[in-house]
Amino acid sequence: MANELILLIEDNVVNRTLIRDVLNFKGYQTLEAATAEEGIKLAIEKKPALVLMDFQLPGMNGIDAFHVLRADATTRAIPVIAVTASAMPEDRRRMLDAGFDGVQTKPIHVLEFLKSVEETLQRKAAKP
Repeated sequence: MANELILLIEDNVVNRTLIRDVLNFKGYQTLEAATAEEGIKLAIEKKPALVLMDFQLPGMNGIDAFHVLRADATTRAIPVIAVTASAMPEDRRRMLDAGFDGVQTKPIHVLEFLKSVEETLQRKAAKP
């Protein structure tokens, strides 16, 4: 699977650039936002196949932004993977309990990251 549109919501330009470059290299199209508010607006307008969202964002945090996406009929079905610098098991569990479709830690491990993206997109495609 490639060529799908993926929205990156990440405030750190270095992380955003790395993720974008990895996804573009694999054939995915990307949109980028530095804040949750900007990302929510882009998600509603562009309806990406997947959202990759930093957990700790300036202003609205990742969990609050996730709940906004789930509450909107336009974005409710879009899978969202949390991307976080926190590798603590309880933080991972909290994100999954909140409803995120997956969690990736930073710094990303490219092969594991791409596998997670591909599996999430495949699960979405398999849903009726």
